[in-house]
Amino acid sequence: MRKLSTLLILGLLLASSWACGKDKDYLITISTRHGEIKAILFDDTPEHKKNFIALAESGRFDSTQFHRVIKDFMVQGGDVFGKEGLPAQQWPTLPAEILPQHVHTKGMIAAARQGDNINPQKRSNGSQFYIVQGRTYEELELTTDFPALQKAVFQYMQLGSGQELKQEYSRLFEEQKFDSLTNLLLSKRDEIASTLKIKLKKDYTPEQIKAYAVVGGTPHLDFEYTVFGQVLTGLEVVDKIASEPTTREVPNDPVLMKVTVEKVSRKKIEKEFGYVYPSNK
Repeated sequence: MRKLSTLLILGLLLASSWACGKDKDYLITISTRHGEIKAILFDDTPEHKKNFIALAESGRFDSTQFHRVIKDFMVQGGDVFGKEGLPAQQWPTLPAEILPQHVHTKGMIAAARQGDNINPQKRSNGSQFYIVQGRTYEELELTTDFPALQKAVFQYMQLGSGQELKQEYSRLFEEQKFDSLTNLLLSKRDEIASTLKIKLKKDYTPEQIKAYAVVGGTPHLDFEYTVFGQVLTGLEVVDKIASEPTTREVPNDPVLMKVTVEKVSRKKIEKEFGYVYPSNK
């Protein structure tokens, strides 16, 4: 009887410990001379989450820089392996975890990577990440597949019904009125798609369309890079970093970071930062 009671108690303790672990999450703090950025990492990108936490807990992010800064686009940092002197060809990578629910709205954290020409699997750099700044987008511009539209326009202009567009296109191009040219093509998108019977729209949820219209982002990176986290507070810090004077995208005055990790209850994160976990939406 005593043995059975002991086993029951041990079982309850293990269950309680497991539940406690599941009820907590990692709160990330990125400290810079501009202030602190608080963030969480997504459960559905487990490889990136585990890797980032391991690098942070071991202190390997500390004293790395935001080494690539482009205003109205993003700030990139966390070059652990460069800091440690590892040859570039030996830098570890992570498998892509690109998911349709995670897009590049402002404040999202994503993994840098090499281009498709040498990295067709879109594997992520093993340490470098970027935080999105970007700009706002109206629905028509956001949802248009521009590479496909540009290709389709030339097909459409070969048709009799496309001659008027061809003349206007040529005029605007010669006058170098490229913004007007873009607006012209956007206005003809659905007509071209219907005539050629092709798809020229990208799929976004209503919530994603609203987010891009309100807070902005960098949608041309969507579904190409792994988005694995989100800033909770400190977007003003991101803006300050993005406004740093640069030379060839490198801040003239280095912006160093220190990254720490703290386990906090998910309920506290939701209450203090207004974040809603997917299971609670």
